[in-house]
Amino acid sequence: MNKNDQETQQMINNEAKANQNLATFCTTQMEPQADELMKNALNTNAIDKSEYPKTAAMENYCVSMIAHLWGIPDNEKIYDDFIGTSTVGSSEGCMLGGLALLHSWKHRAKPAGFDIEDLHSHKPNLVIMSGYQVVWEKFCTYWNVEMRQVPINGDQVSLDMDHVMDYVDENTIGIIGIEGITYTGSVDDIQTLDNLVTEYNKTATMPVRIHVDAAFGGLFAPFVDGFNPWDFRLKNVVSINVSGHKYGMVYPGLGWIVWRHNTADILPAEMRFQVPYLGKTVDSIAINFSHSGAHISAQYYNFIRFGLSGYKTIMQNVRKVSLKLTAALKTYGIFDILVDGSQLPINCWKLADDAPVGWTLYDLESELAKYGWQVPAYPLPKNRDDVTISRIVVRPSMTMTIADDFLDDLKLAIDGLNHTFGVTTTVDQDNKTTVRS
Repeated sequence: MNKNDQETQQMINNEAKANQNLATFCTTQMEPQADELMKNALNTNAIDKSEYPKTAAMENYCVSMIAHLWGIPDNEKIYDDFIGTSTVGSSEGCMLGGLALLHSWKHRAKPAGFDIEDLHSHKPNLVIMSGYQVVWEKFCTYWNVEMRQVPINGDQVSLDMDHVMDYVDENTIGIIGIEGITYTGSVDDIQTLDNLVTEYNKTATMPVRIHVDAAFGGLFAPFVDGFNPWDFRLKNVVSINVSGHKYGMVYPGLGWIVWRHNTADILPAEMRFQVPYLGKTVDSIAINFSHSGAHISAQYYNFIRFGLSGYKTIMQNVRKVSLKLTAALKTYGIFDILVDGSQLPINCWKLADDAPVGWTLYDLESELAKYGWQVPAYPLPKNRDDVTISRIVVRPSMTMTIADDFLDDLKLAIDGLNHTFGVTTTVDQDNKTTVRS
């Protein structure tokens, strides 16, 4: 590499500042060995299982490891008892999970006497909380499914268990539980949802099923404590998706979905396409076709490299960083903490109603950007869209040193805003806040 190439590379690296992007859930740093593995696998095509059987084998190993993390008993095997696939991001996993719910509902609707062509009486619907990821809106639009949004109320920032079943009827293809809501980092109480669905199904003409969108929680929650059952330990959960490129610690472009049972009742036959593999055939389920096997090899590397104990250590440290940020935010005495990082490593806060400042969180976002930090401010979903929040995503690459750097700049940013708006908020050595106008 000549001098000009080095200068260009350094310029781009300086512009990227990935470690200061506290808005993204996506992995921005992998080990050099994983980088090399991905580079060497870029020329493989993951969809061609007969041409690249080793990539297909790694994919199956990853599916199996993820499934067993999610509560499938150790003695159950992929293809025999459960089934799954890699995807291009967890959004494709959501699409596949939604399609399986839709097609299986149609198969059950016909014997029940429904005219599914009569969309006035029997248009399929999907129930989800209003803080959904946009892929679910796309799914409902693409496949002509009514989206029934359960609004958030009061201090609630997750699925309203007191009212969710009010949105369910015989045309409901499924309910989406979210293990990690992108707006705030909170989680739906999927265990309670499972209990509600069990009671509903006792008398329902069309029993309801649950798909869990665990895009970023699905590869964090299994490694730390503090979570009620949310996965395949619950009998009504039939499928789960996750992003490999979030807490799976792989670069963007990888997701996974697993179905609890490898049966046509759960994953309908019309979603399975036979492809040759090692002298026999296997199901090809993914929507996308040609894409590199690099991400699959990187996921397999991470699982083998770190193992269960390694992932536990990494994710527990991520939580410690998140809790440290919460403790620091509290010392200012002007923020209400909505999500404190004690479950998923997300910090979410708003300005207190009585905060003696003249600036907004949008001002804080702009001020922090001057120091290179990306900390988004935005409104909550409808019914609470009058509330503006800020959010930090703590990723495995965020060390305590990076957190300290951020907190130093956060103090400078707040001091600068207070000076500009004529208000001074200081924190003394005893963590007591003093406000001067």
